[in-house]
Amino acid sequence: MTEPLRLDKHITALAGCSRREAQQYIEGGWVQVDGNVVEEPQFMVDTQVVELDPAARPTPAEPITLVLHKPAGYDSDAGANPASALVTALTRTADDASGVRPLRRHLHRLTSPLSLPTGASGLLIFTQDWRVVRKLTEDVSRIEQEFVVDVEGTLIPNGLALLNHGLRFNNYAMPPIKVSWQSEQRLRFAFKVLRPTQIEPMCNAVGLTVLAMKCLRVGRIPLAKLPPGQWRYLAPHDRI
Repeated sequence: MTEPLRLDKHITALAGCSRREAQQYIEGGWVQVDGNVVEEPQFMVDTQVVELDPAARPTPAEPITLVLHKPAGYDSDAGANPASALVTALTRTADDASGVRPLRRHLHRLTSPLSLPTGASGLLIFTQDWRVVRKLTEDVSRIEQEFVVDVEGTLIPNGLALLNHGLRFNNYAMPPIKVSWQSEQRLRFAFKVLRPTQIEPMCNAVGLTVLAMKCLRVGRIPLAKLPPGQWRYLAPHDRI
């Protein structure tokens, strides 16, 4: 009988590397135990077959950021129907061109700093990176967001100009934004300071009822052709 051993200790002996390098191999998804990838350095092994991928590189596991195409009806944050439940290994889009190697750890400890209304669809960012969280909270007033909004009703005189600048709510003047018609029933909103939850009351104030709302872009990150309910990684060179 062999004495059970931590996986990182086993890799240290197998690869002739330091304990820290062994942990990086394991956390990077480069180690298999009986043919299954194991990402936990503390995993105990005894008689199992342990293999280290020949292409393995001992690099620190970096926090990731991903974008989900949230369907309408899902909550951005924790709620009865959280959008985070859609982020699984099976819902990663086949067209993900980020070059990021998928790991199980990427699907845990995700936060969504910039929320979408439950009734809205479109681009929703999830991240493990505190730098992205700070950018989407403390610096969000510098990031332009783009929405398309389907509406019905009759626009009041000068209504489009009021949407761009001139509406007031609770004695607070709404900031100047860019609103334009995309079709007879679709408006495009582009803004930096506005909150997405303010779009519907703005439309109501000029005689329009919102039928649907979709986020197309946050900063330099587009929704593009990402299918509803699927997600992709942001590549290391992508900047919001």
